[in-house]
Amino acid sequence: MKENSGGGPTDIIWEITYACPLRCSHCYSESGRRPSRHLKGEPLLELTDALIALRPRNVVLAGGEPLVVKGVLDVARRFTDAGVRAALYTSGWNVDRAKAEAILTTFQRVAVSLDGTTAEVHNRIRGRDRSFDRAMNALRLLDETSRELTSRGVAHGTFGIDCSVMRSNLHQLDEFCTRIAPLFPAMRTLVFGLTVPGGLAGREEFAEHELLDDEQVARLTGRERTRRLRSLAPAGLSVMVDDNMRLLMRPDDIAANGVPPVLQVEPDGDIRAMSSYLGTVANVLRDAPDVIWERVAARCADPFVVETLGGVRTMRDWAAAARSLDLRFGTPADRARIAARTATDLPARLPARS
Repeated sequence: MKENSGGGPTDIIWEITYACPLRCSHCYSESGRRPSRHLKGEPLLELTDALIALRPRNVVLAGGEPLVVKGVLDVARRFTDAGVRAALYTSGWNVDRAKAEAILTTFQRVAVSLDGTTAEVHNRIRGRDRSFDRAMNALRLLDETSRELTSRGVAHGTFGIDCSVMRSNLHQLDEFCTRIAPLFPAMRTLVFGLTVPGGLAGREEFAEHELLDDEQVARLTGRERTRRLRSLAPAGLSVMVDDNMRLLMRPDDIAANGVPPVLQVEPDGDIRAMSSYLGTVANVLRDAPDVIWERVAARCADPFVVETLGGVRTMRDWAAAARSLDLRFGTPADRARIAARTATDLPARLPARS
């Protein structure tokens, strides 16, 4: 496994909780539909210190909704005090003015998930009424607070929008640049990330109706499309299109470049060997770093993994491969949850769009 000069992962993605007020149709972690598993009090800080001991450069606090975790700001400050850059991914559901200032002065980067330029589209994808209004209010508060802090000479992080692109919102990308972005002058980033078939987004129904097909992916990630989006956006706003193909973890890429130096951590410290797929191999609190790296590398080199991912050629192939890996390496609880996906009325039946 490639490591940074300090001997650990360069980046850590910590799903600090699986609790979430939303029920997103594409949620890779199925947050809000499973036990939260997040730690509280001293155990939460012990896990924070264990992650710091791995000497990463960056940590992302994700979920679920990280802001429902009591003490999440203390966790972020602990990382920052140790020289680790901390980022927050949030739905914006429970952001008020005081919290906006607290997160901007604690995190180096804040990303608010916004998956539609209208309430109709965003709320259907996110599975909760008022989620669009809550996200837009969070962005407004972050924008106003960012400008206030700047005027007072107070150092603070940046904020932006992170959009998961699927067929239901593909037609709205221009509007993100022309209608939404100008509302928030202090915003610095607008990221369009391809929805990949992990978790609920790997279901056959979702893959058929919502995942972009290969032609759509090619158009979205082409230079002309990116150039157009940037030309429509306000000056000074960084607009990025991310195909997220690194999450596929192709066997050929791993053989050539080694396992990516990113550690995916579940709420209680369990380590997933491959961030997009179920299957834990170690725990940060119990296992030594060299054991973690050995197990991660071994899972990536597992013959079943290599054969399954080596045959992926299309987005539908990828979705089928993800389902196979999840069933193979998931826990009994994971497999029970997978079986319940087709028997539960989840908000996946969105109108397909070209």
